[in-house]
Amino acid sequence: MSDYKVVNPATGQTLAEYPLTTSAELEEALATADAAAKGWGRTSSVADRAALIRRTAELHRERREDLAAIIVREMGKPLAAALGEVDFAADITEFYADNAEQIMKDQPIDILAEGTAVIRRSSLGVLLGIMPWNFPYYQVARFAAPNLLIGNTILLKHAPQCPESSAAIETIYRDAGFPAGAYTNLYLTNEQSAEVIADPRVQGVSVTGSERAGAAVAEVAGRNLKKVVLELGGSDPFILLSTDDLDGAVQAAADARLDNTGQSCNAAKRFIVADDLYQPFLEKFTAVMSGAKLGDPFADDTVLGPLSSELAAERLAEQVDRAVAQGATLVTGGSRDGAFYPATVLTDVTPQMDAYREEFFGPVGVVYRVADEDEAVKVANSSPFGLGSYVFTTDEAQAERIADKIEAGMVYVNLVLADSPELPFGGVKRSGTGREMGLLAADEFVNKKLVRVG
Repeated sequence: MSDYKVVNPATGQTLAEYPLTTSAELEEALATADAAAKGWGRTSSVADRAALIRRTAELHRERREDLAAIIVREMGKPLAAALGEVDFAADITEFYADNAEQIMKDQPIDILAEGTAVIRRSSLGVLLGIMPWNFPYYQVARFAAPNLLIGNTILLKHAPQCPESSAAIETIYRDAGFPAGAYTNLYLTNEQSAEVIADPRVQGVSVTGSERAGAAVAEVAGRNLKKVVLELGGSDPFILLSTDDLDGAVQAAADARLDNTGQSCNAAKRFIVADDLYQPFLEKFTAVMSGAKLGDPFADDTVLGPLSSELAAERLAEQVDRAVAQGATLVTGGSRDGAFYPATVLTDVTPQMDAYREEFFGPVGVVYRVADEDEAVKVANSSPFGLGSYVFTTDEAQAERIADKIEAGMVYVNLVLADSPELPFGGVKRSGTGREMGLLAADEFVNKKLVRVG
């Protein structure tokens, strides 16, 4: 029996099952991807590859309704958010088509001696991508598009609960005109994934997922001297020190926590509020959170769909229950119904509690009271994670100071949900290594070859 199946988390109904990739199919995929990397990847022009990337973006837009419906069924994403994700995946893909020449052009070096020197970018070969369920299209787009533009070829292992969307993505790349082996969807076990990473034809691996998954992949990659990019968890701080629009700040906080039903690595999860704003913020934040409609993900007015599975909801409920047992205060929410979990607010979390260091991967916000800027930064940096962060203040100089002090890969000041194709995405500490999106994504799996002419 395969682990790859579509189980609608809203109903618990199993809609489809997909067979695992066999050993023979995997060998064929490796051989075909390697041949494509050595052939198409090194002989096609940048303009030709960019044209295929652009067609891929167009197909995302042409098929957006069907693609969105798939992931509503697979992981419960509200339909409006699912449509937005397809659009964003198209935008990301198109960004690399638009910037193909800039990405691949030679980079001159000012040298001390006579002659010339340039950095010339070329492909590495076959790459393995291991992608998560929370953003089935967006995650793939930001990995596949820049690397296919470079001329690398992609083997893609998606999350077991996303077999239909992963097949749809492969169809898009094939229909866009990419040759056989350029992009291949595989239904792999973890053991097969380890075999792929170890295979000498594979040059690198990118994984987005849990700390446990990242550590397991990095261990195999390191043992086989393979380049690895890791985008792991996050427990992003939302620091509020001053505002001339408290209602707007509260809404931004709730939006940043509830996006994707709270299942986003870079969602705001810890709300660190100055003492004079703490009580009014908590009251307004609690009201907005408790008013977020939970229900059918296909309904237009649904804010929160089910979590990705009943198991995910059980795990989140266990975390919240354990936090309360250890002394945290449950302000609102905290009552599971199958895979559905309401927007929840916790306070009085201390460093002695597990919740102080854990990531809540669902619509749970923890609110902290701090005396001043220094304490806010201290609490923000006390997490083992360092993905994103959010700072709300009317003091520009303060914002600059905090941005310098925050231990994170990204800092957003006075705005949330502002990811964009040109902006690099990634973190530090236990949130991973490497960057995706923007021009930096195209520098991860590429041979930056020095060409020195005397």
